Amino acid sequence: MDSNKCLLIINPISGTTNKRGLDKKVVDRLADSGLDIQPAWTTAHGDATRLARKAVADGWHSVIAAGGDGTVNETAKALCGSDTTLGIIPCGSGNGLARHLDIPVDIDAALDIIAANHPVACDYGTVNGQPFFCTFGVGFDAAVSYKFSRQKHRGLLTYLHSTFREFINYNADEYVISANGHVLTEKAFLVAVCNASQYGNNAYIAPHASMTDGLLDITIVHQGNPLTTALVGVDLMTGYIDRNTLIHTFRTSSATIQRAGSGPAHLDGEPVTLGENMEVECHPGRLNIYTNPNERPFRPIITPVYSMMREIRLAAARVFGKKK
Repeated sequence: MDSNKCLLIINPISGTTNKRGLDKKVVDRLADSGLDIQPAWTTAHGDATRLARKAVADGWHSVIAAGGDGTVNETAKALCGSDTTLGIIPCGSGNGLARHLDIPVDIDAALDIIAANHPVACDYGTVNGQPFFCTFGVGFDAAVSYKFSRQKHRGLLTYLHSTFREFINYNADEYVISANGHVLTEKAFLVAVCNASQYGNNAYIAPHASMTDGLLDITIVHQGNPLTTALVGVDLMTGYIDRNTLIHTFRTSSATIQRAGSGPAHLDGEPVTLGENMEVECHPGRLNIYTNPNERPFRPIITPVYSMMREIRLAAARVFGKKK
C-alpha cells in the first residue's frame, strides 16, 4: 500500500455545477493531510472504474470520486474488498450516498470530511453480481431513472418532471420475493433494496437503513389510488415512509426477487436491464469510506428540514458570493 498516493476522479458532466478548477482546489485543501493528489478526468462511461482499478492494483492509499451517485458507483466497485479508501465529493443531481453519510453537498465541507481521516468499513450490495452502494430498485423508481437518464438537462427540477410524467400512467407489477425463509407474492408500485437510507435529494426510501449492520432494507410500496400513492411521496420527504399503510419493510442479508420477465431496474439511480430472477446479497464491511466523524442520527422531519436549510444557505452563499 502506497501510504500517501490518492487518485482524484472528476466527472465533468455530473450534476449542474462547473468543475473547472476543482482539481486545484482539492490539491490545495488536502495539502496538509499528507495525501499526494493525482487528478484524472472521466470522458466516458466506465472510465472511473478503470482508473480506480489501476489505483488499487498499484497499492494507492485512497480514491476520491467527484461526481454523482453514478460516478461513486463506478469508482467504488473497483475498491470493494481492497485496502484503498473511498472519498466522496458530491457533485451530482441526487448525491444519495453522500447525504446518507452526512457528507455536505458543498465542496469545501466535503473536503473537510476527507481531511478528518475517519474511514469506516461499510457494506455494499449486489444484484446478480452487480454492485450497488445506495439503492437498487425495480418498478416505478426504475422507470423514472430510465426517463431521467434520457433528459438533456439534469438537476432536481428535471427529476421531479420525469417523476410526475411517469406517475400519471404507471401500473404496478407482481413480484415474488424470497427472504428470511419466507416467500411474499406482492403486486407492487416499486421494490427498493437499500444499503443506504435515501435515493438522493433527501428522499428517504429506507430512513433507518445502516451501511454497517450487514443487512439490506427492502421497501415494498403497494399501489393505492392516485391520492394515497402521492402521499407516499410526502412521507418519502419527511422520513415517515415506513409508517405509511402502503409500505411493507423488512431487513435481510440476501433475497431473491422474481417478476414475469426481464425489464428495467436501477443501480444507484443508473438504469439497467435485468432478467426475471434477481439475486440480492449484502457484503458486510467490504468497502472503506471516509465518513463524517460527527454524523448525526436520523430523525424524521428534523433531519430532512436540517438538510434542506443547510442547502438553502449554501445556495444563497453561491448567489451572493459569500463563503459559507
